[in-house]
Amino acid sequence: MFVSNTHPSYLQPLDRIDAATLGADAHAKVARFLAQRDANAVTPLHALPALASELGVGSIHIKDEGFRLGLGSFKALGGAYAVMCLVLEEASKRLQRTLDVADLQSPEVRAIAATMTVTCATDGNHGRSVAQGAQLVGARAAILVHAGVSEGRVAAIARFGADMICVPGNYDDSVREAARLASERGWIVVSDTSWPGYERIPGLVMQGYTAMVGEALQQLPAAPTHVFVQAGVGGVAAAVAGHLALVMGERRPRFVVVEPARAACVHATAQAGHLVRVAHGEPTVMAMLECYEPSPIAWRVLSRVAEGFMTVDEADAIAVMNRLARPAGDDPTIVAGESGGVGLAGLIRAVASPDAKEQLGLDATSRVLVINTEGATDPARYTELVGLRPDQVLAAA
Repeated sequence: MFVSNTHPSYLQPLDRIDAATLGADAHAKVARFLAQRDANAVTPLHALPALASELGVGSIHIKDEGFRLGLGSFKALGGAYAVMCLVLEEASKRLQRTLDVADLQSPEVRAIAATMTVTCATDGNHGRSVAQGAQLVGARAAILVHAGVSEGRVAAIARFGADMICVPGNYDDSVREAARLASERGWIVVSDTSWPGYERIPGLVMQGYTAMVGEALQQLPAAPTHVFVQAGVGGVAAAVAGHLALVMGERRPRFVVVEPARAACVHATAQAGHLVRVAHGEPTVMAMLECYEPSPIAWRVLSRVAEGFMTVDEADAIAVMNRLARPAGDDPTIVAGESGGVGLAGLIRAVASPDAKEQLGLDATSRVLVINTEGATDPARYTELVGLRPDQVLAAA
C-alpha cells in the first residue's frame, strides 16, 4: 500500500529543464496568463478541523479546484495554457516579433491560430481544457476519447466546438492514436503525458498547474509539513511536488503520491526503480486517474522529490466523496468527483497504517495539504455514488 522512495536520485536536485519549467519564474508567467482569462479567480482553500481531529493530525487543508475557470477541475490550468503558449510561439515566429498573452485576441494572431489544429487524448478533464483553450484563441481542436469516457464528459468537451474522435481500448491506446493522427495530419499534440522525444508540451501543461500551488501557499496559515496528491500519469503530482521543492528548499513538505490500486503505474514504477507499464484490468471508479504508464518527465521529477507512493481502493475514493458531501462538525461541505478526493483518501489510509504513519512522521503537529482536483465533472456518476445531486450537496452547505 505504501512504499518509500528508494530511487538513487531521491533528494537530488531537479533536472535543469524541470527546474526551469516548475520554478518561481515559470509560475509568474502562468499567473500573468491567467490574469487575462475570463472567470479567473483564486480557488478556495478549506480547513477540515473535525477530520483532522479524528485522524490525529494538527490540521488538514483542502484546495478546492472544483471551481477552476468554469471547467470544474485543475486541468483547466494546463491544457488551455499550453495551447495559448503554442499559438503565441507560432505567431511570433510567423510575424517575426515577440508577442505576449495580451496579443492573443489581435486579428493577425487569431488568423494564424485558425490555421492550427491541436489534439489530445483524454479521460475527460484535460480534453475539456485543450478544447476550451483552442476556442479562446480561435484554433481548431480534435479530441480523442476512449471507450471508458462517459457520455456526459464527452458532451462537456464537445460544447467547446471540438471534433470528437472515439477510440477503442483505454486511455493509453487513445494517446498512441492521437500521436499517429497528428503525425499524419499535421496536428499539434497537446498531451499531459510525455514520451521519448516529446517532453516540452507536457512540460507546459505541468507548468500551468503550478498556479494552484502558488495560491495554496499564499492561502495557508502556515507552511504544510505533508502533501498528498493523486496521480494518473503523474503530471499534477510532479508539478506540485516539484514547485514545492523549488520554492521551499529544505523546508519542503513530505510529499506522497496516491493512486488507484487498479491503475497504479507510478507506484509500480517506484517499486521497480524504472518506468513500468502495468496491465489493464478492471476499470477503476477513479476515472480521471485510470492510466497504466507514467509520464517520463513526471517520474523524473517524482523520483527526486516524492517521499513515498501509495494506493487506495475503490471504496476509499467513494467514502471520501461521501464524507466531503456530508461533513462532520464545522468542516465545510465540498463536492468532490470520483478522482477529486483521492489524495485525502491516501491520508486517511496512511494514518490507519502504523508503518506508513511512522515512516511519514504523521502526528498531532502535522499540517497536511490535499487537493480536490475535480468537482462533479460527471454529475450523473456523482449522484449515483453519493446519493445526492451536486446541486443538492451545495444547497445544504
